[in-house]
Amino acid sequence: AALLTGPTGVGKELVARYIHASSRRRDEPFIPIHCAAIPEALFESELFGHEKGAFTNALQRRPGKFEMAGAGTIFLDEVSEIPPALQVKLLRFLQEKEFSRLGSNDVIKSEARILSASSKDLLDESRKGGFREDLFYRLSVVPLHIPALRERREDVPPLAEYYFEHYRARLGCGAKRISDQAMCRLEGYAWPGNVR
Repeated sequence: AALLTGPTGVGKELVARYIHASSRRRDEPFIPIHCAAIPEALFESELFGHEKGAFTNALQRRPGKFEMAGAGTIFLDEVSEIPPALQVKLLRFLQEKEFSRLGSNDVIKSEARILSASSKDLLDESRKGGFREDLFYRLSVVPLHIPALRERREDVPPLAEYYFEHYRARLGCGAKRISDQAMCRLEGYAWPGNVR
């Protein structure tokens, strides 16, 4: 498991997609899960799936994201937002490589790899009691920190060129290149929103 850290907007999901695309799993699914966007009541069902009748309005069996991933990659974005009760189930999944759908006792084996990301310091969160320390260590076998764009100014020119070409073609702009003066301004900017 790899844990990608860095401020919001630095491109953690892009790095996760690159890791997936560069691996032996590239032909398997890449399943991004934006943990902050899932209501707490639906979290377990969203991740692990559910059986018909497992809860009100569970009218049919539904596979979860972990099952859909197969032998691919699951990307848990803002993993710090996973509710405490589900952190235990995620830890079990990481240890045993198996899970059960909500409302079932059947065990489903999984070959999926977990990549996760957080803009929060998970070790600090664990010290405060908001995140399980044992889960932190399971998720951060390979820690990867992505610094803010202002800390890697050498990335500004290629990013600027990429977006310039993208929008020039899309909008039919007549400009042929970014002027030296404009590039100098871009390189000197603080980039509070990072790449985003």
